[in-house]
Amino acid sequence: MSVQPRLNRMFSEQGKCFDVAIDHGFFNEAQFLTGIENMKEAVETIVHAGPNCIQLSIGQAKHLQAIPGSHKPGLVLRTDVANIYGHVLPAFLFSELIDEAIEQAVRMDAVAVCVNLLQLPNQPQLHYQCVKNVSHLKTACEKFGMPLMVEPLVMLANEEKGGYMVDGDINKIMPLVRQAVELGADVIKADPCEHVEEYHRVIGIASGVPVLVRGGGRASDEEIMSRTVELMKQGASGIVYGRNVIQHPNPAGMTKALMSIVHHGASEDQALALLRK
Repeated sequence: MSVQPRLNRMFSEQGKCFDVAIDHGFFNEAQFLTGIENMKEAVETIVHAGPNCIQLSIGQAKHLQAIPGSHKPGLVLRTDVANIYGHVLPAFLFSELIDEAIEQAVRMDAVAVCVNLLQLPNQPQLHYQCVKNVSHLKTACEKFGMPLMVEPLVMLANEEKGGYMVDGDINKIMPLVRQAVELGADVIKADPCEHVEEYHRVIGIASGVPVLVRGGGRASDEEIMSRTVELMKQGASGIVYGRNVIQHPNPAGMTKALMSIVHHGASEDQALALLRK
């Protein structure tokens, strides 16, 4: 089956998408729960702000789909739970798929599913497990016409920077993005690189597959807006931001400001003015 009908619900007519990720509770880390303690309220806040998509786990997707009306954001369903986000890595690392992930996504009317392709220093078994996860999902996705969003994530060693710190080395990001494309990704969700003005190289290596850029940890309003403006200029098809939205004092305002950049080409100053209204 074709994935295009669901991609049409995910992206604008101009091929742009803002996906707000609030699936962080899936990963068993207290630091991720700030701003999403009450998921029903968090989902309602984001829905009211009107992004293209919301990324949720299977246990929380009900809050989105319980909201009446035809104009709510599309559901991007997180399909794998991992234990690699803490300050100290456990002795056994995993990235485990939920059972019958694509069937569950269809039942919840998802527009796409999201899965990790993790690359941690000296952890080849974890990477191997992720490759198997992507390959398994790809077959099921094609059967049901479900777009597959792959999240190639290059991380620094925990002893170097602490937990869940991304490696912005473009020479590591590019081959992992390309591997995700080769495995059959319909959408890429990738990290920004250290020098944002080089991001067109990541877009190019994705070979026409749309690239949505991750937001990562909390940053200042000015940094988020300027980075997003530059990423869109570099050819990104959109963004997937979570903590920089839901942990912001004004999540709805931040969503609207970022939507103005992604969909209307707003400048940093215009977006900041919209946020501070």
